[in-house]
Amino acid sequence: MTRMVQFNSPFLLGFDEMERLLERLAKGSDGYPPYNVEDAAVGEGDGVKRVLRITLAVAGFSRDELSVTLEENQLVIRGRQREEEGRVFLHRGIAARQFQRAFVLADGIEVLSARLDNGLLAIDLVRPEPTKLVRKIEIVDEANS
Repeated sequence: MTRMVQFNSPFLLGFDEMERLLERLAKGSDGYPPYNVEDAAVGEGDGVKRVLRITLAVAGFSRDELSVTLEENQLVIRGRQREEEGRVFLHRGIAARQFQRAFVLADGIEVLSARLDNGLLAIDLVRPEPTKLVRKIEIVDEANS
């Protein structure tokens, strides 16, 4: 089921970029590599932080064949395996394929770390504490000026 979100309401001002972002996300991807997103805790004792952890299944990729970059408000993970010269396969069931997976990050989210362990690439993101901003706007009476 396709759902089209429109930001043409007079109550939604300045959300043009959000509409473009949702259109881009609706295009989707091929689902490779599979991934999890979880709410996790890092640290010990009083230093425990809540993080968002993205874990991608990247078995067969070495650290040098993976890249994690921040491009504007997107976290982009790329993988490109190198073909080893001189190998002769009698059967090749494991494809050496490249991938790119992008996650759109909200303003203020920071990348804490990225680590590769047993074919899983885990990237920890820190969410800033929300702050409530209330600002009084002075009303000018033009008739009495």
